[in-house]
Amino acid sequence: MKKIIILTGAGVSAESGISTFRDADGLWEGHDVMSVASPQGWDKDQELVLDFYNQRRRQLKEVSPNVAHFALKKLEDKYEVVVITQNVDNLHEQAGSSHIIHLHGELNKVRSTGVPSLVYDWTDDLNTGDLCEQGYQLRPHIVWFGESVPMLEVAIQQCESGDVFIIIGTSMQVYPAAGLIAYAPKGSKIYYVDPNPNISGELVRLSGLEVIKDKATTGVPAIVEKLLK
Repeated sequence: MKKIIILTGAGVSAESGISTFRDADGLWEGHDVMSVASPQGWDKDQELVLDFYNQRRRQLKEVSPNVAHFALKKLEDKYEVVVITQNVDNLHEQAGSSHIIHLHGELNKVRSTGVPSLVYDWTDDLNTGDLCEQGYQLRPHIVWFGESVPMLEVAIQQCESGDVFIIIGTSMQVYPAAGLIAYAPKGSKIYYVDPNPNISGELVRLSGLEVIKDKATTGVPAIVEKLLK
């Protein structure tokens, strides 16, 4: 059975109504990115960081997967499918995809600040005073700027054995995620779906690249239909 590796970014979630976090001016929902997505920001203003992610968590309850998410699930009828996402929402899970690697963490999980291996499912607001069983404050289970990406090696291993790659809704400029395509085996077929595709970096050197200059909800179902035939 052939393996399809799917690399998704903010574009696929944006069509479900999820904020893409970073605006054109570089701000995240009006905040400097380092104030809400870095260890330094957490140390400086824990309440601001908690409120930021509480708002994102509430927003997630109001949205649903779109046709692109559901189309990707259909690929599992014929292929081994691994979704590697930069998104922290759970829309791929809601659509039924069974093998998902979250590079940047998960919005509906929190972890202990003192024992990082203690991770909990969490769908409501997270507040100061919410502690793990060891007595440490809980924090969003998000990979912040300056932190290591725990799932990166797992993602690399999956990419090394991929046959077909589908890149959806990402600028391919945020590393280390953007570098994953470098691990695609030589000769792999690669589809890149984005209204404003950025053909640079590793993509320039790929001979099997096919660019679909379209939004996810249009371009992805078309590719899936082609692959299932």
